Amino acid sequence: MSAPVRTISAETVAAHGFTDDEYARVLHALGREPNMVELGIFSVMWSEHCSYKSSRLHLKKLPTQAPWVICGPGENAGVIDIGDGQAAIFKMESHNHPSYIEPYQGAATGVGGILRDVFTMGARPVANLNALRFGRPDHPRMKHLVQGVVAGIGGYGNCVGVPTVGGETHFHRAYDGNILVNAMTVGVADTDKIFYSAATGLGNPIVYVGSKTGRDGIHGATMASADFDDASAEKRPTVQVGDPFTEKLLIEACLELMATDAIVAIQDMGAAGLTSSSVEMASKGGAGIRLNMNAVPCREAGMTPYEMMLSESQERMLMVLKPGKEPMAAAIFRKWELDFAVIGEVTDTGHMVLEWNGAVVCDIPLGPLADEAPLYDRPHLSLAEYKAWAAVPDLGAVPASADLGADLLTLIGCPDLASRAWIWQQYDSQVGADTLQKSGGDAAVVRIHGTAKALAMTTDCAPRYCYADPYEGGKQAVAETWRNLCAVGATPLAITNCLNFANPQRPEIMAQIVEALNGMGDACRALDYPIVSGNVSLYNESRATGGGSAILPTPAIGGVGLMADHRIMATIAFKHADQAIWLIGGPDYGGHLGQSLYLREIHGREAGSPPPVDLSAERRHGEWVRELIAAGRVSAVHDVADGGVLVAVAEMALAGGIGATLTDLADAAAAFGEDQGRYLVTTAPDVVLAAPGVPVRRIGTTGGDTLAGLGFDVPLAMLRARHNAFFSEWMDG
Repeated sequence: MSAPVRTISAETVAAHGFTDDEYARVLHALGREPNMVELGIFSVMWSEHCSYKSSRLHLKKLPTQAPWVICGPGENAGVIDIGDGQAAIFKMESHNHPSYIEPYQGAATGVGGILRDVFTMGARPVANLNALRFGRPDHPRMKHLVQGVVAGIGGYGNCVGVPTVGGETHFHRAYDGNILVNAMTVGVADTDKIFYSAATGLGNPIVYVGSKTGRDGIHGATMASADFDDASAEKRPTVQVGDPFTEKLLIEACLELMATDAIVAIQDMGAAGLTSSSVEMASKGGAGIRLNMNAVPCREAGMTPYEMMLSESQERMLMVLKPGKEPMAAAIFRKWELDFAVIGEVTDTGHMVLEWNGAVVCDIPLGPLADEAPLYDRPHLSLAEYKAWAAVPDLGAVPASADLGADLLTLIGCPDLASRAWIWQQYDSQVGADTLQKSGGDAAVVRIHGTAKALAMTTDCAPRYCYADPYEGGKQAVAETWRNLCAVGATPLAITNCLNFANPQRPEIMAQIVEALNGMGDACRALDYPIVSGNVSLYNESRATGGGSAILPTPAIGGVGLMADHRIMATIAFKHADQAIWLIGGPDYGGHLGQSLYLREIHGREAGSPPPVDLSAERRHGEWVRELIAAGRVSAVHDVADGGVLVAVAEMALAGGIGATLTDLADAAAAFGEDQGRYLVTTAPDVVLAAPGVPVRRIGTTGGDTLAGLGFDVPLAMLRARHNAFFSEWMDG
């Protein structure tokens, strides 16, 4: 018997991202050759962005449960109980590749997508955050990329009416050819009004709501699962175009319908659009799905089923409704001037069937598209082998600081520590009138409307630590968010993450992924701080002219905590003169300069091991700091992080407009070492702080208009000018 005639070329198969083995699996799953619609659907569902085929084996090792976790990974967002019949719903997502190609729309639609993940589950979004990584400021594209990304985040978030309250922005040459734009949204819902995505009920109508489908974003998920080359600019058609005003209408319409009993299941059309939303809903419900492609609202003439299924046009949702509820739902969405169309029904076939012009144009079993998608245990180096490959130089002898004050001025003005006011002043942080603490502190704090409770939230990661030792770096990223939340007085409850790495087919990169996840998992278990949602973004590297190669491993962490009474909230600013300054955590002043910003910015070296994280000490110190805040014994709190003790004191002084005199920061290791698990607090001068198992040391006194110590005396005005200079000079220059 002769082989069937092949109608799809090998070039077309390769262009859709398949390996030879994967295409053989497609043929086996169907028992025949796919048509182009089916090929496109397999392509996006088996992309790294949708299937997590290189990472989900290791993601299963992460701790995801706690008594307060209502829903962990697997849904649109994670859900935790915050008491009084309320839940916090949150997630972080990447929009890296689109933002490099088209920074404004890439960043804007990243915000729109993460908002939909949260309100899909019944929550009203209350806060946005972001974690941004850019290349060298003197790279020819970087100013344009920074301006576009910040404008996109502000443009979308400001218009949709959700405050952007926090985040982080860092620079390193490893991101020259592949920037990172990670967006996080936090929402609040009633625990008895949480919505899930599993499609159930034979014959139940499937409805499409929101904007019409266009040709923007086609193959966006596939593009996000490949590295960049010299032709990356040609991928602009795969970048979606967002409309925040439509998103606002969609939020209100969905929440209005959610107040009824009409919805069986709901899913946002994110990566892979109508394909992923319909496949995920049907597969989670153990059902089948039939769609009439002629009923899909389209904004462009002549769109084909292939284009409709793969489009990533924004502001769209898919729902399963109870029978007979369609007229009521249609009236709500038309009131909000949004499209509403019944486009199919739930079946019991276990297949995705698409019909167009009266003919079946797709018939795929759902198992191979979802749960049975490829799963790889990719080869990876051991941690010891990885360190040998990375060949990070030994720390060796670090030259003594010639002038601690001059070094402080250099650090406080460097791109990684300079004031981000130029960024966050473009964001509306106060819309909703519940923002209590915004960018510039350790964590943002947003009041839960109508209550005394508040949610604290933060994002963090130190990629330079992760490159030198991905296990310790993974631990540190989690511990840093824990510390940020404790520093404002919140109890840390759970994290989301956005795992940004390069090509997982390289054993050294896969080692970064595996070891960072091991470190994250150990930290989450030690701190009772589970992971409830997240995203994986791989192939973040560039072969483009002028770009680098792989990004630094960047497992960005978003932490959320609860404050029972926001009136006890702590901030970093010095409040009064003549208060005592205490350093909590040790030993003594520390002194770990490996991978420190001091070493990089002052001596031009990236060397040594990152600071180790003692998780038991981290927990003791954080819990005691929260006790101090709750008891009203401290007036200002700040965690010690990048730049060490002297930079942290300077940030507190600048925030409060009050100087300080420090007693014995005698050398660079004491001043700028980045030892972990440490906090600075201020108290009344007669207070004595002590706790079993917690190193505490009084290191100075607030007051005056300079920051002074042994051998240095820097005016606050000079510190402030240097702190504010980088962005204003760069953007105005």
